[in-house]
Amino acid sequence: MTKVVTFGEVMMRLSPPGFLRFGQARSFDVIYGGGEANVAVSLANFGIPVSYVTRLPDNDLGEACLQFIRQYGVDVTHVVRGGERLGIYFLENGAMQRGSKVVYDRANSAIATVKPGMVDWKTVFADAGWFHWTGITPAISEGTAAVCLEAVKVAKAMGLTASCDLNYRKKLWKWGKKPIEVMPDLVRYCDVAIGNEEDADKVLGIKAPDVDVTAGKVEAGQYEFVCNEMARQFPNLKTISITLRGSLSASHNTWSGVLWHGGDFYAGPQYDITHIVDRVGGGDSFCAGLIYGLQTYGDYAPLGNGTPLGNGAQRALDFAIAASCLKHSILGDFNLVTVDEVEKLMGGDVSGRVSR
Repeated sequence: MTKVVTFGEVMMRLSPPGFLRFGQARSFDVIYGGGEANVAVSLANFGIPVSYVTRLPDNDLGEACLQFIRQYGVDVTHVVRGGERLGIYFLENGAMQRGSKVVYDRANSAIATVKPGMVDWKTVFADAGWFHWTGITPAISEGTAAVCLEAVKVAKAMGLTASCDLNYRKKLWKWGKKPIEVMPDLVRYCDVAIGNEEDADKVLGIKAPDVDVTAGKVEAGQYEFVCNEMARQFPNLKTISITLRGSLSASHNTWSGVLWHGGDFYAGPQYDITHIVDRVGGGDSFCAGLIYGLQTYGDYAPLGNGTPLGNGAQRALDFAIAASCLKHSILGDFNLVTVDEVEKLMGGDVSGRVSR
């Protein structure tokens, strides 16, 4: 397996127990998570060597965060220490027709003050073949955007495959530039792009025709246009994937996805997720599943001999969708499932029977 490097912010997540509202809370459950850390943990669970890069304060909370990630087999030797504080986000879990809520407390976090030159990317990438980042990172600050651009340039020069999750976060883009002023310059260095139903519209200005994501139903065929237009505007992209979430309520979603590669378009199965435990990290688990699937089933070598995905493309997509479907059953940001569990679901076993 090709070693993967991910880069981004990890935060302390504070949630009222169960489905309590913020105003009812008298205590908070503590875990850690963040888009790129979530991908790293998923890949480690799938047996892929992975290194996570971030910047954390040199204090007890920063150390606790490192220990939390390290326990899942993720390499954290390249984490930079410094800055004043660990970012925090508060999550109120929604249920039925009441949606979840997120409140960020991450201003001036350690990674928000990162600067170019603080990470030795040539050393980080020395034994790696894949680099993954998300649109959350350049949204945090001018510094994180600059370091992310620094990273993708080095990755490209060193021959790594680069993947990005477009990941639009309206509440984060506050540092002076709009996503469309920043993201295209980063995506140009990528080989694989992943997003949800709205991301391409919000960060690249590419919108699927006649789509209303609040209607509770999304059609795979409507996103072939988005994939083709992304490929036209960013010719370095060789693979594009879009997750399709139909939100019937906070507790009941449909979940699927599509994949474009070299002009071929694939649609995956749709799962009906009726009792969501935790949907945070669903997109990240899809990204990790796709990276694993492309490496395992797709014979993915876009920067080498250009080997086409062929029949493996469908299986790679199906793995990503199944992996992220299972994530909705797991509390916390991380997708703590195995390859065997994912492939069991892919094989049609949706019974949830006890494994003895």
